[in-house]
Amino acid sequence: MRILGFETSAKAASVALVHDGVLLAESYQNTGLTHSQTILAMAQDLLAQCGLTVRDVDAVAVAAGPGSFTGVRIGAAAAKGFAWGGNIPCYGVSTLEAMALSLGVWEGAVCACMDARRGQVYNALFRAEGGRLHRLCPDRAIGLEELAEELAGLSGPVFLVGDGSGLTHRTLSGRNPNLVLPPEHRVHQRAGGVALLALEKALAGEKGDVNALVPNYLRLSQAERERLEREGNGGQRPASIEK
Repeated sequence: MRILGFETSAKAASVALVHDGVLLAESYQNTGLTHSQTILAMAQDLLAQCGLTVRDVDAVAVAAGPGSFTGVRIGAAAAKGFAWGGNIPCYGVSTLEAMALSLGVWEGAVCACMDARRGQVYNALFRAEGGRLHRLCPDRAIGLEELAEELAGLSGPVFLVGDGSGLTHRTLSGRNPNLVLPPEHRVHQRAGGVALLALEKALAGEKGDVNALVPNYLRLSQAERERLEREGNGGQRPASIEK
């Protein structure tokens, strides 16, 4: 099964092709160019370099959030376009879980964190045992102070990943000396992890319904928060808005 993965949830963009669990190719770009300018061209070039076309892809996958609101939307649109065009499954996966998988830790705790601004990070905690990830909490937006208390309860090294890993390490390492900041090339979100996580979903029997793919932002956008504050809701999500 060939799965084409898209990762556009942060500043960097990447595309990867996985065939039956083997990473065939991956393209990564961290230049700051708009993802809408780069991601489709990266996908087309990657397939061409593998001697393949869109018709050779069996499924697509995308980091569906949390992350940059614009970036997540662009990735979801690109993945849906490929899926609709080829009439193939489309899997949305957790950005945080995919980056934890990409780290490749065999044993230890993994703290995935993306800078969510306003003193928070998008975060999820995992424990790697025998090279397999076990989720310890759901994806969430959490304050760094609260996260520090949770990390204090974890034994052994805690590996940080994500574009918020540097911020988390600088802020919390004095109180959490077990925090480990991996090398640069192991920290950031990668499309390879997205595609591999989608493969797990496919093998578990999930259908990959493209019409059911909805980005998971975890928080309202700044524009939406400001609108709600003007309307007197204090920036809180109204009950009518789906989380």
